[in-house]
Amino acid sequence: MAGFFNRLKEGLSRSTAKISTGLTAAFTRRKLDDAALEELEELLIGADLGPAVARRIIANFRRTRFGKEVTEQEIRESLAEEIAAILAPVAHPLVLNPALHPHVVLVVGVNGNGKTTTIGKMALRYKQEGKRPMLVAADTFRAAAVEQLQIWGERTGAPVIAGPPNADAAGLAFDALTQAAADNADVLLIDTAGRLHNKAALMDELAKIIRVLRKQDPTAPHSVLLVLDATTGQNAVQQVRVFKELVAVTGLVVTKLDGSARGGIVIALAEEFGLPVHAVGVGEKAEDLRPFEALDFARGLLGG
Repeated sequence: MAGFFNRLKEGLSRSTAKISTGLTAAFTRRKLDDAALEELEELLIGADLGPAVARRIIANFRRTRFGKEVTEQEIRESLAEEIAAILAPVAHPLVLNPALHPHVVLVVGVNGNGKTTTIGKMALRYKQEGKRPMLVAADTFRAAAVEQLQIWGERTGAPVIAGPPNADAAGLAFDALTQAAADNADVLLIDTAGRLHNKAALMDELAKIIRVLRKQDPTAPHSVLLVLDATTGQNAVQQVRVFKELVAVTGLVVTKLDGSARGGIVIALAEEFGLPVHAVGVGEKAEDLRPFEALDFARGLLGG
């Protein structure tokens, strides 16, 4: 776990630098007055934590430390505590229901956010835990997505259900659920299209997949994961709003934190939506997707 914390810290380094530079400039040693709090608030908003989080943190600082002399390190440690407190309620790993064969996970998100790679990494993790995953290439419009999932299937030894280009995604999902149930699979991971420019068509497709799955299992899908790309910053907030309209999102996975100076977006999402953050990704390797830990993330973000 120490190894992953180091990767997380390294992955968040661009986000850390964004915050640290401002903290160093503002708080070498200084009284925490109105001007200092205003600077800190601007710094937090600029680091993609969002106005609501910035206001919450500043209100707490005003209540507990206003007028006191503070150093940069004291502010950094206090910020880490405040951020961890915001993130703790949403830090929940995805737990499969062992009574379900399979536990159906519908994975949604905008194309390019890392859905297919996330599914492959999850499958590998489940395989290592002795579980039986099955994958469904239901993004039938992108040949690259199907090929990518098939490569992950070969790598993990997990069966991949795929069809011809532009095949009916709902029909594929139905056939996969039939096969997964027959094979006593533990988890069925369904990749989906993410053409957000055509919201109505995407809504229809996702609704049809869910409707068809429920003909076999009225409780499916058991989890709906929205995969978000950290490099999009505040745009991720809008993506959550849109996908919550399209489908009942049950949890988030945030990818590409290593390529972003916008790691603060995870905190903004936690504050605004309160959805479980199941995992974060800080690299291309399978082991770079791990369950989300609030304190580790807060410490990593502040360079702790």
